[in-house]
Amino acid sequence: MTESTTYIIDDDRMARESLKWLIESAGLPVQVFDHGLEFLEQVNTSMPGCVVLDVRMPDINGMELYTRLKQRDIMMPVIIVTGHADVAMAVRAMKAGAFDFIEKPYNDALMLERVQNAITHDHNKRLKKQRVSAIKSCADQLTPREQEVMHFVLGSTQNKIIAIELGISIKTVELHRANLMSKMQARTSTELMRMALIAEL
Repeated sequence: MTESTTYIIDDDRMARESLKWLIESAGLPVQVFDHGLEFLEQVNTSMPGCVVLDVRMPDINGMELYTRLKQRDIMMPVIIVTGHADVAMAVRAMKAGAFDFIEKPYNDALMLERVQNAITHDHNKRLKKQRVSAIKSCADQLTPREQEVMHFVLGSTQNKIIAIELGISIKTVELHRANLMSKMQARTSTELMRMALIAEL
């Protein structure tokens, strides 16, 4: 997986450079932008990391930028940095799905902790998305009959009951069950159930 980067968007040069230094001091990659439109030109859904976003900017304010990121289905968590007068706006952003908000002036240790938490959150979310994609890819290989049998297996139904419900022999049920377990790369019924829960099959 590509290394996670913290993207700082703030029109205040001193605040921008200070935060860049802080995050780099923890050994984390950083990219800085002095306005939101520049960031929008470069951002894409595959970029891993987190965004630290100032609310008050001249070209496009933080809330509008956050809205545009959501519209593009950008996965990265967003930390809103706000002055006291903008707290209500930051709270709205949190309700809309922002990862966190920090009020200026902030404590460096707290900011660094929030950034690291956001990066970890993003990493875990991406791993889960990859896992879900892999499970669904396996499920797509199942025949219609194997999908029916899997439905019963997920309901902890015994083979003889499955055979009666589907009007087939127990031997045939066992064959379909073995095939679907192999295609799903599941060693046990419990593992299959866990996979189904993860991917919401």
